[in-house]
Amino acid sequence: MKKPVIFCDFDGTVTETDNIIAIMKQFAPPGWEQIKDDVLSKRVSIRQGVGEMFALLPSGLKQEIISFVQRTARIRAGFQEFVDYTRERGIPLFIVSGGIDFFVYPMLEGLVEKEQIYCNGSDFSGETIQIRWPHPCDDTCHNDCGLCKPAILKKFAGDRYQRIVIGDSITDLEAAKMADHVFARDFLQEKCEEEGLAYTPFASFFDIRDALAGKEVIA
Repeated sequence: MKKPVIFCDFDGTVTETDNIIAIMKQFAPPGWEQIKDDVLSKRVSIRQGVGEMFALLPSGLKQEIISFVQRTARIRAGFQEFVDYTRERGIPLFIVSGGIDFFVYPMLEGLVEKEQIYCNGSDFSGETIQIRWPHPCDDTCHNDCGLCKPAILKKFAGDRYQRIVIGDSITDLEAAKMADHVFARDFLQEKCEEEGLAYTPFASFFDIRDALAGKEVIA
C-alpha cells in the first residue's frame, strides 16, 4: 500500500485570499496589474512575473508589508483541525507555496513547522525587494515555476507514495497533473475541468479532513 503524503498550497488555499495579490493591491506599484495578467495568461513565467512585481516595491516597506498580511490575511476554516488530523494519523503534510518567506513563515507559526514549508526567499538588502528561488525547476520542467511544485513532488516517488495535492490556482496545475488525488477550488478547479483532471472540490479544510477520514481518498 502506498503511503499518503499531502502537498498543500498556501496563498488562496491555506489563506482565504492570495496574499501576493493583496500586497500588490494595497501598495499598488505602477505596472503590477499588467505583470499579473501576463502571468495568468502564461505570457511570462511565474518566476519572472512574481520577481518583477516585488521588484516594484521598495525594500523599506518590509515591516509594513508583514504587518499588513498579518492584519488582513485569514486562515481558511478547518485548517488547524486538518493539521491535527494529519499529525494524529502520521500523514506527512508539506506546505508548498509560491509565496515568500517573510510573510509565509509568520502566518504559519504555531501551525506548521518550518521544516514542512517549501517557499521562496527574499532579499531586502537593495533598494527594491528581490525574490530568491531555492526550489527551482529540475531538468525535466521548463515552466520556470520559481518554486517548482512538480520537482518537489518528484522527491516522493509515485510508486511508493499516494501524492495528494491541495490548491486553488495556476501555480498548482502542473503538480495536480502528477497527483493521485487533487482537492481543488477556484481557478485550479476550472483548469481541472478544462483539462479533464479528476478532483474533489472543497470550500474549507473540514471538507478535506472529512474526505480523508471517510477514506474517500486514502486506500
